[in-house]
Amino acid sequence: MTKPNPHIAEMAAYALADLSAPEGKRLISLSQNESLRGPSPHAVAAAVQAVSSAHLYPDPDWTTLRRALAAHHGIDADCILLGSGSLDLIGCITRTYLSPGDAALAPAHAYPFFSTATRLTGARFDTAPETDLHADPGTLLAAITPDTKILFLANPGNPTGTRLPRADILALRDALPDHILLVLDEAYGEFADDLNEPMFDLAKTSNTIILRTFSKAYALAGLRIGWGFFPAQIAAEVRKTLNPNNITLPTLAAAEAALGDQDWMRDTCAQTAQIRDAFAASLRALGFQVPPSHTNFTLIPFASPQAAQDADTYLKSHGLFLRAQSGASLPLCLRATTGTAADMDIATNLIEKWIKGRAHT
Repeated sequence: MTKPNPHIAEMAAYALADLSAPEGKRLISLSQNESLRGPSPHAVAAAVQAVSSAHLYPDPDWTTLRRALAAHHGIDADCILLGSGSLDLIGCITRTYLSPGDAALAPAHAYPFFSTATRLTGARFDTAPETDLHADPGTLLAAITPDTKILFLANPGNPTGTRLPRADILALRDALPDHILLVLDEAYGEFADDLNEPMFDLAKTSNTIILRTFSKAYALAGLRIGWGFFPAQIAAEVRKTLNPNNITLPTLAAAEAALGDQDWMRDTCAQTAQIRDAFAASLRALGFQVPPSHTNFTLIPFASPQAAQDADTYLKSHGLFLRAQSGASLPLCLRATTGTAADMDIATNLIEKWIKGRAHT
């Protein structure tokens, strides 16, 4: 039998969410950071209309959507690339710039796909300690080695939900060697845009890429579309690794319509923040040290990895699925996506029952 490349054979498969609810139980999935409500009705209508033209290939240059993104964010359309989710772009970036013998660097509790994409190229993936579940510019700079070529930084972070202020990221970029590519993943950027700390100027002036997605705040996770703002020369190189016609007609139409309905998106973010913060407050009242979140999820630290595992088992037995975080070096944590207020009340009540049951035993 044909053997895979050694660095692939050594890898574990990317951990997918477990969504197998017990028989007779309603599945409450709070494990995939999906939106608590659907996309803008304008986006749905646009996607449905576009299906009638499904016999045609989509625009391989994404012209209309790129121009709309450029106008909305005040950036250059020629430096925007689109992928099948931001994961697609992360994979293309690593394929373009990493080889065996190179290394990528990220905070200790970084989004696990950074590691997967790096290792698929045969490169090494390094991490640096975080401080109070926040990425730490000082430890990241100290962890740079001669073979470091990419620094991945999600801001806000996944799975922590925490974020660094603009001043810290600017200082980090200024301190990085010019040859290191900073990939700033802002998948949850819209949830923090009210802080008015845009970072797109970094891609105009330094070796930096800014990534965003339509999966979270715009609620188009099922249509798979992400985008990035790149320095012009880097965009030209990464473009070579993208599949042609990578975004479908309905997806392009839905994304453009979703972008045009900023009121819907902002209302989604506001609803999410209100329910998320109420859930976090209820957890703190139960004794959990919940970090602040600037995303659509909450990280729940337990007393030990065993406690987190026990709680996860108990919650799943009742149809409630959170996401274990061992893959992000947080084995004592579960991550809860923000769902409807009713589902978050169920989650709080089940966690409280688990606490009481554990005390009795």
